[in-house]
Amino acid sequence: MIGNITELIAEEIDAGREDREALAYNLNFVFTEAATNAIQYGSPPENQDRVRISLSYEKCDLCVRVLDHGEGFDLASSTTPEVDQLHERGRGLFLIRTLMDSVEYRRTEGENVLEMRKKHR
Repeated sequence: MIGNITELIAEEIDAGREDREALAYNLNFVFTEAATNAIQYGSPPENQDRVRISLSYEKCDLCVRVLDHGEGFDLASSTTPEVDQLHERGRGLFLIRTLMDSVEYRRTEGENVLEMRKKHR
């Protein structure tokens, strides 16, 4: 389902441009990684069905928000992993930051909000 959504978004944002496939792939990765992390780490078992994803696109700015009810984490303390530390797990946030133009994290009204933005060029 995420793959279909990201393909449609990429088509809308980059209609007719050659980098549409790369954008769709990157968005698919980012959406999947952020949602998986929220489900796995961001919600206690009784609230796992409460992970939400919000998408908006206006004025050439795609905004993706992933909301959960977990304990949260400190985005500022996450560092760039060394090459020898890039194991199969633990690199998601680094890659999300690399692929998106901006990544912010905040706690608001009892929810954690991971907000990721991609500008259309």
